[in-house]
Amino acid sequence: MTYSNAYQTYKNNSILTASPQELTLMLYDGALKFCNQAIKAIEAGNKSEAHRCIVRTEDIIEEFQASLDKKYPISKELGALYDYIYRRLVEANIKKDKVILEEVYGLIKELRDTWKEAMKLAKHQSV
Repeated sequence: MTYSNAYQTYKNNSILTASPQELTLMLYDGALKFCNQAIKAIEAGNKSEAHRCIVRTEDIIEEFQASLDKKYPISKELGALYDYIYRRLVEANIKKDKVILEEVYGLIKELRDTWKEAMKLAKHQSV
């Protein structure tokens, strides 16, 4: 088994054995990764790669929107934030605008950091 195959097997197993909370964190991390790659692609003048990475980020944000549980009041606020992020991603993709992507990156990072902190708190409360 090559190094790349071993890594892919590990990555697949990590996803298959992750809790819903860990999967959410992985999605946030993925959105940050693709957003950052889009920024770098714009800096390099690679419009097609920027487009690909922005669309991947949009897909993750759409997944967050679709998975919101509407019975909780926070869902309305999160839905509005995800909608804003999605609209900004579309605008960034049309304009290939690095500044918009940096704004979006900051918003996603804040959401990710909050989620990670909530996971820690929940873990400590269950012990």
